[in-house]
Amino acid sequence: MDKKKVIVVERISDKGVEMLKAQPDLEVDVKFDIPREELLKIVGDYDAIIVRSVTKVNEEFYKAAKNLKVVGRAGNGVDNIDIEGATKRGIIVVNTPEANVISAAEHTIGLMLASCRNTVRAQKMIESRVWDRKNLKGVELYHKTLGIIGLGRIGTLVTKRMQAFEMKVIAYDPYIPDARFKRLGVEKCETLDDLLAKADIITIHTPKTEETINMIGKEELKKCKKGVRLVNCARGGLYNEQAVAEAIQEGQVASIGLDVLVDEPKPISPLIGLDQCVLTPHLGADTVEAQDKVGISIAQEVVNVLNGQMVPNAVNLPALHPQELEGMLGYLQLGECLGKLYYQLEKDPVDKVEVVYEGPAANLETTLITRSILKGLFDPILKERVNMVNAELAAETRGVAVVEGKMNGEDRLNRVSVKISSGNKVFTAAGMVAPDETPHITEVQGYHYDLVPEHYMILAKNDDKPGMIGQMGTLLGAAHVNIANMQVARKPKTGNAMMIMTVDSPVEKVTLQMIAGLDGIQSADFVTL
Repeated sequence: MDKKKVIVVERISDKGVEMLKAQPDLEVDVKFDIPREELLKIVGDYDAIIVRSVTKVNEEFYKAAKNLKVVGRAGNGVDNIDIEGATKRGIIVVNTPEANVISAAEHTIGLMLASCRNTVRAQKMIESRVWDRKNLKGVELYHKTLGIIGLGRIGTLVTKRMQAFEMKVIAYDPYIPDARFKRLGVEKCETLDDLLAKADIITIHTPKTEETINMIGKEELKKCKKGVRLVNCARGGLYNEQAVAEAIQEGQVASIGLDVLVDEPKPISPLIGLDQCVLTPHLGADTVEAQDKVGISIAQEVVNVLNGQMVPNAVNLPALHPQELEGMLGYLQLGECLGKLYYQLEKDPVDKVEVVYEGPAANLETTLITRSILKGLFDPILKERVNMVNAELAAETRGVAVVEGKMNGEDRLNRVSVKISSGNKVFTAAGMVAPDETPHITEVQGYHYDLVPEHYMILAKNDDKPGMIGQMGTLLGAAHVNIANMQVARKPKTGNAMMIMTVDSPVEKVTLQMIAGLDGIQSADFVTL
């Protein structure tokens, strides 16, 4: 049998390379920093490639990589990899999101300590042969309040370590259920403003999204305690750098420790040069241990994929075997759509997800469909990409209970029903798959439809009275939004109804606000599936 070929084009640890070379059925070439022109000439010979963040795995690359089966990203972020292009070609993309979390947490704490004790300024003084202790007085962490924004994996590690310093830990994360806060001994802040007002030190551990970019700016800093200290080892731009620089000059912010900046790798920031700033060049994952873990983890992931095994860190769907997907594509699409509805219509953290399969749907490999529901539920809100393989783990680590039920029998409808609970609040949605594998949404919050989901949709709750459809259509027309399809469902005993419209383009926030302001409209939400 011919050996499968692997090429490693960016640096991973020696242990990772050794693991690959120890596989008897692999031929491994290590060509660190190979010029792109040369790589494109030879990549067609390889079954797998391992990269870091520099190599652009894009359409040009895929056209040359005719035999490629797996792209291994040694690290977490996959911004340099065209995921859709890989999926289209059946190429599996794997990464190592867990390998550097301890190093990132420890670096966060290091920056916290360095900024609280003026370590960098002290170093500069000693180098200048100055001994001036009175201007270097720091503060203790003991009994201070640490505010953590984002209580995911790294936020949790920071929590546990800083509790050992006897700090009081508070956190803001609207996507984490109350039970997890209680289990960690962390005070839950219902709003970001609540955390800002209470924290002596603030550290951010969130993904970089439209919602989180500049989440701490001029107005937010005014709401903080005077002399607050800031830390960021997550992504550049979560703090507004100009606003922080001004707040430091004004004395509102005592210090900031940053491992990430908006402009990398050539930083241009108003924070550079300020004595109150401790800056490092994105070193969060740059430890011997983390790099060993990254190298070993990505080598193992690539080996598993080439051996046809399931992998825990597959970024895209084709990590599942084709035979497992046979006859299930429509159900997987339906499940993801049902899951995606929740956090676009509700904001409460999830405690429990219950899925019931009826009729023919109950005879399928329902575990995969449940995973697709969880993928749709968590993927929009989490820093790491959630896939079919790690979706259950995402639920488990967030304290979300997942329950499956089946109702077999020829007299049963072919249906997948989802109930998502948050405390006493319940969200429901359901759907079915037609014989041609087209998914249909059949119920949302007790309103019944038969609607093929599209990429862009508007859901509007309204009073059940004449004229509602007309004024919606008029407003959307004026906003140049074309309605592709529309269905209305109602609950006659309540006097309420809900419209679902599929539209051809995104709907701007101002248009949604105008819809919500129409007479008889109770709420309006734009959903992307």
